[in-house]
This record gives sequence, C-alpha cells and structure tokens, in this order.
Amino acid sequence: MAHPKRKHSKTRRDKGRAQTKIDGPALSLCPHCKQPKPPHRICPHCGMYKGKKYIEQKEKKPKK
Repeated sequence: MAHPKRKHSKTRRDKGRAQTKIDGPALSLCPHCKQPKPPHRICPHCGMYKGKKYIEQKEKKPKK
C-alpha cells in the first residue's frame, strides 16, 4: 500500500472531518393535523396515514 511521505497536519485532518456532520431526523407534516411526523409512518398525534384512521388515540387525563 502507498504510504504518505509526510504526516498530515491536524488542520488538514480536521478539514476533512468538518464535512461530515449529523443531520436531524427527516420529518414531514401530517396533512390531517399538521404536526411533524416521520415520512411514510402513521402520525403519532392523530393516528392517520394516507387518509385512513389506523390507530385510536387515548385522551390524556389531567394530573391532579
């Protein structure tokens, strides 16, 4: 294998690492309730997917 003739500096090493970053999760808006949700998944807020109701949501009880 080829070997570098000179050691790469820390600046040069870090320049390459600066291009790699972690993005947040991809989200889309639910067309029914307008809440963010993962694409191609049932909406966790209203339970709808492609215009059909798949899960019933339980109503939250207020804490005493």
